[in-house]
Amino acid sequence: MGSNAPRPKILLLGTIDHARKTWQSLSELGDLVETKATNRAEFLKECREGKLDGVVAAYRTFFSVQTTGLFDKELVDALPKSLKYLAHCGAGYDQVDVHACSARNPPIRVSNVPTAVDDATADVNMFLILGALRNFNTGMMALREGKWRGQPAPALGHDPEGKVLGILGMGGIGRNLKKKAEAFGMEVIYYNRRQLSEELAAGAKYVSFDELLATSDVLSLNLPLNKNTHHIIGKPEFDKMKDGVVIVNTARGAVMDEDALVQALDAGKVSSVGLDVFEEEPKVHPGLIRKPNVLLVPHMGTWTVETQTAMEEWAIGNIRLALETGKLRSPVPEQADL
Repeated sequence: MGSNAPRPKILLLGTIDHARKTWQSLSELGDLVETKATNRAEFLKECREGKLDGVVAAYRTFFSVQTTGLFDKELVDALPKSLKYLAHCGAGYDQVDVHACSARNPPIRVSNVPTAVDDATADVNMFLILGALRNFNTGMMALREGKWRGQPAPALGHDPEGKVLGILGMGGIGRNLKKKAEAFGMEVIYYNRRQLSEELAAGAKYVSFDELLATSDVLSLNLPLNKNTHHIIGKPEFDKMKDGVVIVNTARGAVMDEDALVQALDAGKVSSVGLDVFEEEPKVHPGLIRKPNVLLVPHMGTWTVETQTAMEEWAIGNIRLALETGKLRSPVPEQADL
C-alpha cells in the first residue's frame, strides 16, 4: 500500500459502551467514522450519496437495527462498494441477510461473536427453567399485589432433580446449559442438525426431533433463527409433547409460534414458560402478558458488564484481524468456504 493511498474508514453502527479504548485503538489502522442517520431512509440516503465511501469495515450492534433497519438485500446493495467486512456484535445474526452479503461483488464477509455470550445466556436459561418449574412468577406477582402467595395459592412446583431437559440446538449456549442443568440433577437429551462428537456431547444423549418433543419434561430452545428454524415449534409440535411440559426460550422469539404457545398454555398442554425473547420485540403477545405462569424477561440474556465487554472486544478483534490480515476471527458458518 503506497503512502499516498487513502486510509480505510471503519464505520460504527450502534454504540460501544465498554471497550472504548479498544475501539479507539483501531484508529492506527484507519479513520473511525459514524453515521449521522437516525432512521433507515436517512442511512440509505447517506450510502447512496457516497457519504460512506471508503468504509472497508463496519461494526454493528443488535440495537443498531433501529437506525439502519435490517441488513437485507436493499441495504446490502446500497452499502459502499468499498465495504468488505461486517462485524456483528452478538451470537445471533438473523438481522443480517448473509446470502445477500455473499452474493455481492465483492462479497461482504460477516462475523459474529460465537462464544462470549454462552455463559451469561445459559445463566438466564437456568433462571427461567427454575422459575418456570417452581411457579415462582405466580407467587411473585401475587406478593407485589399485596396478596402474599395469592388466593388460591400457586400450584405446587416441581424439582429439577430427575427431570429430562431437552435441548433443541446444542451449540455453545446449549452445551453450557447442559453443565448447569446437570448440577441441578437434570438428565439432558438433545437434538441438533448434526450429532455432536462424543467429546462435545459430554454424555448428553442424541435423540430424534420427535423423541425430543415426546420425552422432554423441560424443552429449551437454543437454536439460531433462520428460514429453516422459523416456527420450528408450533401447534403440531406442541401436540407431540408431554402434558404439562415446561418451555424455555433464550434464542430468538420467532423460532416458536407465539399464538400456538398461548393456545397450548390455555389448554393446559404447557404448564409454564420462561421467555427472554419474543416474536415482535419489544412488543409482547398479550396472551403471554396475562398469564401469571409465564416468566418474562426483556431480552437480557447477555445483560452483564462482563459479557457485553467481552462481546465488544471480540467484535472489534474481528475488525482488527480483518484489516491486518484480510481474515475474520469468527466468520459466520454460511461463509466458511468464501
